Amino acid sequence: MAPRRHRDTVRDRSRRVLSQNFLADPAAVARMVSAARPGPDDLLIEVGAGRGRLTRPLAARCGRLIAYEIDPAVLPDLAAACAPLPHVEVRAADFLAAHPPGEPFSVAGNIPWSLTAAVVRWCLAAPGLRAATLLTQLDYARKRAGDRGRWSRLTVLTWPHHHWRLAGRVSRESFRPVPAVDGGILRVERRAVPLLAPDALPTYRRMVELGFGGVGGSLAASLRAVHPGRRVDGALRAARIAPDTPVGLVWPEQWLVLFRLLHAHR
Repeated sequence: MAPRRHRDTVRDRSRRVLSQNFLADPAAVARMVSAARPGPDDLLIEVGAGRGRLTRPLAARCGRLIAYEIDPAVLPDLAAACAPLPHVEVRAADFLAAHPPGEPFSVAGNIPWSLTAAVVRWCLAAPGLRAATLLTQLDYARKRAGDRGRWSRLTVLTWPHHHWRLAGRVSRESFRPVPAVDGGILRVERRAVPLLAPDALPTYRRMVELGFGGVGGSLAASLRAVHPGRRVDGALRAARIAPDTPVGLVWPEQWLVLFRLLHAHR
């Protein structure tokens, strides 16, 4: 019997390369729009607009929308969906290669899951970003938002300027094709007032990198590598951190307490 030939259509190739799983559930679309909270005067950028299922309800709530979609297989449907919307601009381009707008803006989208880390990096680096509402794999969203009581290095590093939270969950059955895992709505908001002064940020980030680096086998031991032991012990007590607490279980707020106490003399 001859081996079965694998179908290699444009749709098959797009899904493998672009990790596209489109939202098909109206309730999930509504949850994304509610989490994004676009305002009537807002500029919104949509990442991975697909065929426009999320684009149209987002556009109904914002002042202007720029929809990025790089997949030529879905661009005709997206263009047709947005044709009656004069305040929507469709860009057949790579979002990750785009320059951020020179005015305040927000980002939203059911993003290609294989590009999640790159999209998040782009958002964090954009000076005009107000907020990003991204539909990612649920495990990624939970990790960044501390939903399991554990906090990632990236979240702690950026906490002085950005607030991270899990804004909702989306069942895998809400997508077509159906992925292997559920989705999570990750909301990243730039703080109106940073929690640390700009000149303190490099020192804060060095402290966080030191703690997550695992020097000495514990957070306390890592901090003692550069600070007097008694000062470290006192700061840990003030922040309500037991000496044997794993670094991932230290809250972002506790990191800020540690920083202020350990570097108060500076």
